[in-house]
Amino acid sequence: MSSLRVSAPLLDAYLSYFESKRQPFTIPGHKQRASRLDAGLGVVVDSDTPLYGGLDEIKLTNQVLKRAEALAAKLWSADFARFSTGGSTHANQAIILALGKPGDKVALSRTAHRSVLSALVLAGLEPIWLAPEIDAATGVPTGIAVSEFEKIIDQKPIALLLTEPGYLGTLSDLPALIKAAHAHSIPVIVDAAWGGHFGFSPLVPAHCLAMGADALITSMHKALPGYSASAILIAQGKYLNLDRIEQSFETTHTTSPAGAPLASIDGCRALLETRGEELISELVVNVESFKKEVQSHFDLTIFLNSSDFSPGRFDPTKIVLRANQLGTSGVEIEKALQAASIRVEMADSDTVVFLATLADSQEDFNQLAKALIPILKQEERSPRNTATSLSWSIVPTVEISMREAYFAQTEMVNAKDAVGRISADLIAPYPPGVAVVAPGELLTKVIIEGLTVTKAAGIRIAYATDPTLASFRVVKS
Repeated sequence: MSSLRVSAPLLDAYLSYFESKRQPFTIPGHKQRASRLDAGLGVVVDSDTPLYGGLDEIKLTNQVLKRAEALAAKLWSADFARFSTGGSTHANQAIILALGKPGDKVALSRTAHRSVLSALVLAGLEPIWLAPEIDAATGVPTGIAVSEFEKIIDQKPIALLLTEPGYLGTLSDLPALIKAAHAHSIPVIVDAAWGGHFGFSPLVPAHCLAMGADALITSMHKALPGYSASAILIAQGKYLNLDRIEQSFETTHTTSPAGAPLASIDGCRALLETRGEELISELVVNVESFKKEVQSHFDLTIFLNSSDFSPGRFDPTKIVLRANQLGTSGVEIEKALQAASIRVEMADSDTVVFLATLADSQEDFNQLAKALIPILKQEERSPRNTATSLSWSIVPTVEISMREAYFAQTEMVNAKDAVGRISADLIAPYPPGVAVVAPGELLTKVIIEGLTVTKAAGIRIAYATDPTLASFRVVKS
């Protein structure tokens, strides 16, 4: 164990495994010696070890996972924590399955990720959609207003599901929303996949549990330096049944969890506990310095900034370039950056999102600025009006439940004939994976034309049965 950090039982167990001599007659079948069979395959799998018979004995004699999860619960001041190797997708599914029974209703933001909607189908819960407020100046969703939530209270939702921060870094007024929900004994579950760093520096917003939320789901591989598809589910027991969450978690998780993702979650927790404030504060300063340097070459404001929103309602580590202010397309900027061997998190017609994390140094930002400034200068035109992305602007028309549509008989019809039919697919630009239309909702001319225009702009449209959008899968009449 490193003397520079606090105890990390899973990470230490992973390191110890490879420091000791073992003769395994257990799974995984590669036995850390696949390189005997194929050198390339060995590079991929020979550093892999499972939880069972790897980080712990087959019978979990040492309870390293339970000890690590207890340390995480303590750090986030929670009653419950579980580590997932299935990403925030699995954690969302687990907690949603634990909320109620088929037919119960939940209030949720329309900016919810596809995984939340898929979980509703699995659980048989019915969504009460909450539309986000849109900032007129930037076209960005700024969160769910308390009034938007309060007007649906009479529909008796059993939970409020939020996505905070949103994909572009904005947050709802969480303390007010949580207070409004708790006034009716309604638990608040927050998909904070992009906010794993929140709460560990005064320069970023507090995490939602500190604001009173009942559950927090976050990815360790987005804002934090965790293994791909590693995530954590953290919960309080006042309004939630923790035993049922445990049952749902186990029901939906793999019975053969890989050791590296688990060890990385534990390592990220230890890193936040030991150096979180230092590293996150340094990241905020580096991001602000980067944006200031790039901005100095342009007259119009080309980034989203904390000053654009109410205090505490924007993630200052988020780098969102407003391509429309430059009169160009984010997709064109992305192509130019790819030619310079730089990859971005997301690009659409109006926006480019650069993911900045604790792993980025000041030099990394300097190199990005050096490459980006001439590209933006070359692409600069007259500014275009702010447009709100299709993902944020559609108000759905629900015809039947998502679950009913999911299991219904379906047929493919051409795009023209799909207008006025009930979608059997969830269709979303990706990233961010926010549904433009969900199963059971009406396909309108605005939706079909909007998806077609979005695709033509070079943006990936995900999950449609026909990816060309020449036809749509609809519920059979």
